[in-house]
Amino acid sequence: MQKHESNENIIWHQQNIDKNDRTMLLSQKPCILWFTGLSGSGKSTIANAVEKQLFNRGIKTYLLDGDNVRHGLNKDLGFSESDRVENIRRIGEVSKLFVDAGLITLTAFISPFRSDRQIARSLVGYDEFIEVFIDTPLDVCEKRDPKGLYKKARDGAIKNFTGIDSPYEAPQEPQIHINTNKLSISECVDKVINYLIKYGYIQGNENDYAI
Repeated sequence: MQKHESNENIIWHQQNIDKNDRTMLLSQKPCILWFTGLSGSGKSTIANAVEKQLFNRGIKTYLLDGDNVRHGLNKDLGFSESDRVENIRRIGEVSKLFVDAGLITLTAFISPFRSDRQIARSLVGYDEFIEVFIDTPLDVCEKRDPKGLYKKARDGAIKNFTGIDSPYEAPQEPQIHINTNKLSISECVDKVINYLIKYGYIQGNENDYAI
């Protein structure tokens, strides 16, 4: 990938409306819900269900999904280690813009390397990045194998596949740790929603569980 030298003629343009203005208008605290886990762990399923719950509560959101982003923004990237790093770098930058817009942003990406997730975290405020570890054992993910990718990786048809011939570095201290072997989808959703309520990202209602 071609790298461009920084241009000293490019300066940051200050806008009349800032993140604080948008936050007050939307009555919510913007953040990134960064769902990470192995392929087949349930990241997209749970992220979609969480966004649906937030939407039903009137919360303004946007969901960035790994496969969907590779159809457009990142369609020029492959799956080499350098391309995967760039894939996550771009998602981090896009997520930062959505947070600036006042949205609760959900991302569902394997994002296997801790260093890349740390870079994404560093782009926003310390309380604006919520790491959600979708913890599902490799053997369970392989049994699910919804896209048939594990079989292809085992057969050698796919190289650099996370969990097979490329490592996954699990979060050491995620803000939300979800073990899908022990929780239903609705329980996973409740765990995320309760966290958002507890720490003031959204307002709770009378139907919520006691926190």
